[in-house]
This record gives sequence, structure tokens and C-alpha cells, in this order.
Amino acid sequence: MGVISPIGIGNEAYWDALKNGRSGVARLTFFDASTYSSKIDAEVKGFQPELYIDKKNIRRMDRFTQFACAAADMAVKDAGLDTAKLDMDRVGVIVGSGIGGLSTIEEEYDVLKSRGANRVSPFLIPRLISNIAPGEIAIKWGFTGPNYAVSSACATSNNAIGDALRLLRYGDADLIVAGGSEAAITPLGFAGFCSARTLSCRNDEPERASRPFDKDRDGFVMAEGAGIVVLEGLEHARARGAKIYAELAGYGATDDAYHITTPNPEATSAIKAMQRALADGDAAPESVQYVNAHGTSTLLNDKTETKAIRAVFGKHADKLAISATKSMTGHLLGAAGVVELIATVDCINSKLAHPTINYETPDPECDLDYVPNKARPMDIDCALSNSLGFGGHNAVLVVKRYAA
Repeated sequence: MGVISPIGIGNEAYWDALKNGRSGVARLTFFDASTYSSKIDAEVKGFQPELYIDKKNIRRMDRFTQFACAAADMAVKDAGLDTAKLDMDRVGVIVGSGIGGLSTIEEEYDVLKSRGANRVSPFLIPRLISNIAPGEIAIKWGFTGPNYAVSSACATSNNAIGDALRLLRYGDADLIVAGGSEAAITPLGFAGFCSARTLSCRNDEPERASRPFDKDRDGFVMAEGAGIVVLEGLEHARARGAKIYAELAGYGATDDAYHITTPNPEATSAIKAMQRALADGDAAPESVQYVNAHGTSTLLNDKTETKAIRAVFGKHADKLAISATKSMTGHLLGAAGVVELIATVDCINSKLAHPTINYETPDPECDLDYVPNKARPMDIDCALSNSLGFGGHNAVLVVKRYAA
């Protein structure tokens, strides 16, 4: 596993922040946001791309690609991959981005308008396209198996990981590097979310702004970062003596077909995505102890997701521990699902449900156990990780404790 996040670079730092309830939200520093309704975000601090990427290649990469390559470097090394012993035609890469190289588009448009077409960078297109992230990862390591990007807004990386699971089951690959990356905190991107009135405007209290399921929530906090996991079939992993963190057991995906940004208030398709994931993972609802919620801190999402969880789990819903990682990281958009999957795996292996911070005032429409403000020791053998995106996309993963 590899993670670049607003609360830590590398899984050790990331998990330390999660279990201790540390927020990565602060005043926005990338540009002057004085005229914006929201003035806060969750930025990756201290990122040094040269630690992971050849210096000559850094300039040709948008920040989202740099994040993806850095997280992949961590994950590949953490997996102990010996490329000399792998059949590279059977190693794939599926890494998505909800938005892609938005900063590149903005920068080069400024060049076009101020200096003319002849001064636009020849790297414009390769820098901005979402599929360049998995392409660059493959180029660095020589992975010549299935390679593509997924883009489904906030469900992107769960869809990418679900696709990887299916390809492994089909026998199309032995091993797949999968996940998502996002770096869309730009003047234009941020303005778009502000105009859509989806961002928190708790500008005087940044660290308290992301408050999933709390009655006083007022929107999500925009974030950036990347997460990558190395997935492989059990026999392949055992044969090479791999360190196995967990079993990726199930995947379910649906669409609301309801509205471009608003979730279906009946949560019909979110319910089906969870049910399909459980069925695919051969997991009865009663076998689940923990749910890592999409939990964005928006009025509609949080109550709709709560309704979906109640519908899927019935009376067992009251026995679930539910964490909202975004309370600390903010919303990583296309990278949210994978960093939350990594958080879920960390919870399983640490026997600890990480907290949902800033949970202060209960909402009658959000009436589950959200592990408020303090981590909770618990055994977790089976968990769900939800991602729900603009466009009505729902992607759910089931993770189980690995029993050797």
C-alpha cells in the first residue's frame, strides 16, 4: 500500500494521524482565495516528488500524476516486488482520477491567451489526460499487462480496484497496481465547487470544518492526494512470499440515474451496490463489524448514506462501527476510495476503528454509531468501504481479515 495524503505521506504517517484524530484541513495556500466563499482545503504538505520520480520527468507531469507515481513507488516497494521474477505481461495498472490535470489546463490556457499558440507546451496533452498516471507507472516499472484509467468522480478509485479484482478473477493478470490520484485544488476547480455550494464555509475553524454526520455540517472540504494498492491472486502472493495485508473479497457498483450531483433520496442504488458487494464477497450482513463511510459532510449525502446502511443491515446496523475518514483528510475526490480502503485495512490489522472527528451534535437523520472523536479498539473480521460520486456512481468494496 502507498498513500500521499493531507495528514501524512506514507502509510505509517497516515495511520498515525488517523488513529489519533488529527485533521489535515487548514487555510488554502495555493492561491488567493479571499474572494471565494470557502477559503479552506486539505493540501498535501512536504511532498518531494524527486524522492520518487527522476528529476527529468517531474516537469512533464501534472501534480496528480506525480502523486500517483509516488504512491505507486511506495506500494511496489512495500509489496516487495522483484520485477526480474515477474511475468510483466501479466502485471497491470488501473489508476483513475476524477478530474485529471486541471492545473495544467489552466496554466497552459494562460500561456495561450498571453503568449500565443506557439508557446503552448508540447506536454499539454500528456500532462492533462487522466490515463497518463497508469501509463507513467507502467513505463517506470515495465508493467505491460492491462493498463487504463477509470473516471467516475468520487467513486473512481473504488471502481478501479473493483475492475482490478475482476481482471484477476478472470485470469487476465497475476498482479495489478490499482488506485486513484487527484490534485484539483486550482483557482478554476475550487471556484466551480464553491459555485455549486458544496464546500464548507467554516473558514474561521478549518480543522473543525469537515464534520460528517454532525447536525451542523455545511459541506465537504476539498483535498488532494493519492493511494495505490498492489492486488494479486492468493496463490501468486503465497508463491512469492508476499506480505498480505487483507483479502479484497467483494465489489458492487451501480448508478442512481437520478441527478448529476444530488443523491437519490431513497438511496435505492446505493443500497444495491452494498448488497451486490456483500453477495460478491460471500459476506452476510451480520458478518460485517465495520463500515468506512463515504461520509462527505454534506447535508444530503450523509443522511442518504445512513438510510442506505440501515436498509442493507437492518437491526444489525446498530451494531456497526462506522468511520468517516474525510473528517480528517477532507475529500480527495477520485482518490478518496482508495485512501479509505487503506484506512479500512489499517483498522482491520490494528484492531482499531479510527474516529470520525468533529462529531458534536447528533442529527436525527444520521442515527448510527460513527465512532465519535476517539478511536475504538475492536476486532474487525469483515468490513465495507463505500464510495458515492457525482453522476450517481456507487462503488462498494468488501474487505476481510486475511487468515493465513
